Amino acid sequence: MQKNRFTRAKSIVLALGAAAGLFFLTGCNVGITNLTPSVLPENPSQIYTISTRVKPKAVNVIPGSLVVRIIIDGQSFDMRKSSLGSDIYEFDYQLPAGRTELAYYFLVNYKFENQGIVSTREDYTDVLRSRIVGRYVLSLETNRGPVGARVSVLGRGFTAEDSVTFDGTPARTVYDSPNALSFFVPAVETGRNYKVEIAGANGTSAVGTFRVDPTALTITPSELNLTSGQSQTLTFTLPSPAPTGGLLLDFTTDAPESIIMPEVVVPAGSTTATVEVKGGKPGVGSLFLKGFGPGEIVVPVTVN
Repeated sequence: MQKNRFTRAKSIVLALGAAAGLFFLTGCNVGITNLTPSVLPENPSQIYTISTRVKPKAVNVIPGSLVVRIIIDGQSFDMRKSSLGSDIYEFDYQLPAGRTELAYYFLVNYKFENQGIVSTREDYTDVLRSRIVGRYVLSLETNRGPVGARVSVLGRGFTAEDSVTFDGTPARTVYDSPNALSFFVPAVETGRNYKVEIAGANGTSAVGTFRVDPTALTITPSELNLTSGQSQTLTFTLPSPAPTGGLLLDFTTDAPESIIMPEVVVPAGSTTATVEVKGGKPGVGSLFLKGFGPGEIVVPVTVN
């Protein structure tokens, strides 16, 4: 595929705006494969490595004649051979301040022999793009646990507006630092896997897959009878110690003015937690807890 400068310039203009991830030329004498991810994590130096694999496809390409360049921001730069492989070429590009996207293409010059005549050829790719993201996830502390377990996410660029979701269901999220978030596994159906994502002002980022395991819980007593202002203890017992970070028991109630109860967290390594439930205005209602056994646990409460 031999093209003159005018043809190449025309095809580049037509290609502007087209998204490209992994691109492979066909019908040319050399194959050019883009190895640069379409999304690159931001780094403090703002230097990003762009790489490509260039491999002759025709036997008539003269060995050692390949000259690989990258065209970026209207400038041409020679690419160096990488230590990762003989056919891989790299270029380190320092992104100007305020930019969040790279647009570039690869240009390869080489010599080609045909019937004893040596000529110079040129192949190139369409315009390729890579986006710089300030928030990215490095690791999920664990990939499974029960409802209520506190799990950490390590990464970079987190904000207080970020929230974790399980297949779109919001989880209670704690902003620890720009490099760490924590979430409590929400009261979803147990025994299955969920896609975990982080959503916020910087868009949505995939975290990974998390399996929610079933667990049991015993509550003593199983119902409460109180008078206004009176308090009574509720004890929660797990069959095994709570995981690292503790286990949140996220109760809801249909009588918030009658039933006054603090947040319940079983400490890490413990199997029990006890809280005081106080009677408010006279009324009848219940405490509800999902994710511990089939359906939900219901604790009836009467306040006289």
